[in-house]
Amino acid sequence: MSDSREATRAAGSLTVVGTGLRPGLQTTPEARAQITVADRVFYMVGESLAEGLVQDLAPEAEPLQRFYQEGRPRTECHEAMVEHVLAAVREGDDVCLVFYGHPGVFVRPGHQAVRRARTEGFRAVMLPGVSAEDCLFADLGVDPAADGCQSFEATSFLHRGYRFDPRCPLVLWQVGITGELTFTSEYGAPELPALVERLCESYPRHHEVVAYEAAILPLPGAGPRIEKVALADLAAARLTPCTTLYVPPLPDVPPLPDVPPLVE
Repeated sequence: MSDSREATRAAGSLTVVGTGLRPGLQTTPEARAQITVADRVFYMVGESLAEGLVQDLAPEAEPLQRFYQEGRPRTECHEAMVEHVLAAVREGDDVCLVFYGHPGVFVRPGHQAVRRARTEGFRAVMLPGVSAEDCLFADLGVDPAADGCQSFEATSFLHRGYRFDPRCPLVLWQVGITGELTFTSEYGAPELPALVERLCESYPRHHEVVAYEAAILPLPGAGPRIEKVALADLAAARLTPCTTLYVPPLPDVPPLPDVPPLVE
């Protein structure tokens, strides 16, 4: 090996990519290429189709699922995961870290790994992917440029008291695990009733909301799950850790004064 090649490998690098919500169909050529050429590939995808895609492109790829332990705070799980990946970067490998969906949307370890690698002087980049919100815009016919869009993680929204405008569409991520702060195989939403009451301060109890899950199977007829329900009845909807809640704006609310029309 030449001295220049040794110098390049000694530097190490990190590329963080996503598979999209429909692995294969929504996985970008750029992401595929990075998975294929990397010296080491690590993945945390939590979905069998995505795992199969990664293993096809990089048979020696290493899963990171083991870092999630029952009852362990997610922050500790993420810290251990990031340190494991960065150890390979420090050894001089060109590393590709793969996540499901968009690698920077509700993927704390993806951002942590990039920031820490850069702080330590390594080249680190994140490539964009398709997120659940991207799919939601398409499936529900929502244009975030028309009326704006407010987006929060459900538990964070509940506890941090964010100000929001009910005249603007509201997206709440991970509503199916509202209040769940540790990793658990028996997921639940212990604070969902409190979230509903918080929303009912700004919306009528009969206001129709949407429990949404993007399609993941690349098969004909395998579409998204779109369940419409009155806000007060949200607990009766089928909620999972993948459920995103879409709250449409209040109807018949006078527009803000002196606001020019949308230019498309």
